[in-house]
Amino acid sequence: MQHQHQPVKNEKGQASHDRMGHEGMDHNSNHPMGSAGHDHHAMMIADFRKRFYVVLVLTVPVMLLSTMIQHWLNLSISFPGSQYVLLAASSVVFFYGGWPFLTGWWEEMKARNPGMMTLIGFAITVAYVYSVATVLGLKGMDFFWELATLILVMLLGHWIEMRSVAGASRELELLVQLMPSEAHIVHEGGHVMDVKTDSLKAGDIILIKPGEKVAADGVIAEGDSFLNESMLTGESKPVHKIKGDKVIAGAINGNGVLKVTVQHGQKDSYLSKVIKLVDDAQKAKSKTQLLADTAARWLTVIALLTGIATFAYWFIDGKDLSFAIERMVTVIVICCPHALGLAVPLVVAKSTALSAKNGLLIKNRTAFENSRRITTLVFDKTGTLTVGKFEVVRYQAIHKEFSADDILRLAAAVERGSEHTIATGILFKINELNLPLSGASDIQAITGKGITGVVGGKKVAVVSPNYVTEKFGNIDVLQAIKPAETLVYVMVDDQVAGFIALADQIRPESPDAIKTLHQNQIKTTLLTGDNKIVAEGVAKELGMDNYFAEVLPHQKLEKIKELQGRGEFVAMTGDGVNDAPALAQANVGIAVGSGSDIAAETAGIVLVNSNPKDIVSLILFGKATYRKMIQNLIWATGYNIIALPLAAGVLYKQGILLSPAAGAVLMSLSTVVVAINASLLKVK
Repeated sequence: MQHQHQPVKNEKGQASHDRMGHEGMDHNSNHPMGSAGHDHHAMMIADFRKRFYVVLVLTVPVMLLSTMIQHWLNLSISFPGSQYVLLAASSVVFFYGGWPFLTGWWEEMKARNPGMMTLIGFAITVAYVYSVATVLGLKGMDFFWELATLILVMLLGHWIEMRSVAGASRELELLVQLMPSEAHIVHEGGHVMDVKTDSLKAGDIILIKPGEKVAADGVIAEGDSFLNESMLTGESKPVHKIKGDKVIAGAINGNGVLKVTVQHGQKDSYLSKVIKLVDDAQKAKSKTQLLADTAARWLTVIALLTGIATFAYWFIDGKDLSFAIERMVTVIVICCPHALGLAVPLVVAKSTALSAKNGLLIKNRTAFENSRRITTLVFDKTGTLTVGKFEVVRYQAIHKEFSADDILRLAAAVERGSEHTIATGILFKINELNLPLSGASDIQAITGKGITGVVGGKKVAVVSPNYVTEKFGNIDVLQAIKPAETLVYVMVDDQVAGFIALADQIRPESPDAIKTLHQNQIKTTLLTGDNKIVAEGVAKELGMDNYFAEVLPHQKLEKIKELQGRGEFVAMTGDGVNDAPALAQANVGIAVGSGSDIAAETAGIVLVNSNPKDIVSLILFGKATYRKMIQNLIWATGYNIIALPLAAGVLYKQGILLSPAAGAVLMSLSTVVVAINASLLKVK
């Protein structure tokens, strides 16, 4: 994330950035190093604070020995060599207090990228050199006191601004701090030993005591407890976890004692991936950032040219050299593109880390900023608008050779190895009724339509109504479909033997989510592979604008294109794997319900949970983020439009004239305003 605020150096001459750093991840070792970045930034703040206080002490004698100040205060302080004492004190102020700006200027020149440090370095150097020349014999009045107050205010402004900036990346630091440094590893025989978290590997068993953070992603091998995952997923309520459930590193354990089988090492953990994702997103540049960078570069050029033109105008107009130089210095200082350079990066740092804390993972900054332009939001049904937990509500045999329970058992046999929600519902019913399960062989999936296998020598298929109609036409039993039900048919040796009806409850959050979207002038469309009656029932109950039913995975792409063809700016929510082509085609692709799988390559945004309210939060937060960027850009540019003419002296004849120090105050104030405005960003 490059902008006009270039590296400055600390006392040891080490290059650093006096804005928020991205040292939160050590990319060489692939593990979080947030404390190093935090310590470095704290050192920079301390360095500016120390320089400020030293310059503050020296500014007092500089001002008392300055002729202009003595004239204003109607006093006279003079002794042999007083002008050399003034020169010495001012030289310390210039070289020690101005060192960060001088070295920053040098770095910008080496990089051929002039920016804020170039302007400040140039301004204080001109002021210092001219003042030294007056002491050594040049006719004119020095302005050492202006130089001292200018550097003093610049140091104070940087110090305050850096403290404000430090808060912008605090959420990322909090994510880094979630990872405990040590873990309790359980060896054979039950012996427990403390080891470094980064030494854990797949297959290790770790002990999680009550109140402790989970040290690694894994599966519960023993015990049950409530886990607080709010810092990772945004889910405010503790989640009950039992044996076989997955846990995420960084979650806080409740009162239970857990033994967890580690899935992978720390560098591959969900938390490490999130930190890396946030770090990459903060560094990435969107169109808004590039616009701000371009504006800041132009402002640097304008400041230098206007400063030189101002000097030439007043000098040619007959003013003395010191007045012309003072006007030039004030123009250059007041036009520093500092606020403009920080306007977008500060909001980026805040929004990306804050999003991650709320289960909204931004992979593509442009996609996130484009969320403000969404006119139609396409929802997948199962698990997003509905609970995603199918329950068998009725089942029936059609063929006289089979009983109703036979239909259920045959379906369960072929669905046994599937993780599909329909399979889960059927197997749950089998367990509830305590029916025996048969074995099945030669299991094969029919993409988007069902599954087949061989049970007891017979070919059994569990298929969608669409598949049955394609094969047999519109048979009478199809009229059995009821609103909000999902129907599957059980076929034995290519004959319809019976059907099973399952229902999936609508999430309690869904109606409010759809209502909020409509209030924000965003149309909603349901896109599902389910039958028309179910799709229509859900869409009608939620008050959605449109629905597409019986759509196969490969057809979803065409539906997105169809909406775009009508001039809609489309956001698509769906599974990161099955819906990849549609997510890629959509203007904004949102992978939902991915849990710890944050590698949905085609989606610009990944939501940890499938809650439709999270999708609404994402869009509203995207709009709020963009508003903050625009507010900052307007403030940063508007301030310069007003301040530049005042600094140049357009109101000089009306008695209004800004000193270099006053210019520095205004410039620093504009930067602090931008920093504070960014820090007010919230996820609602």
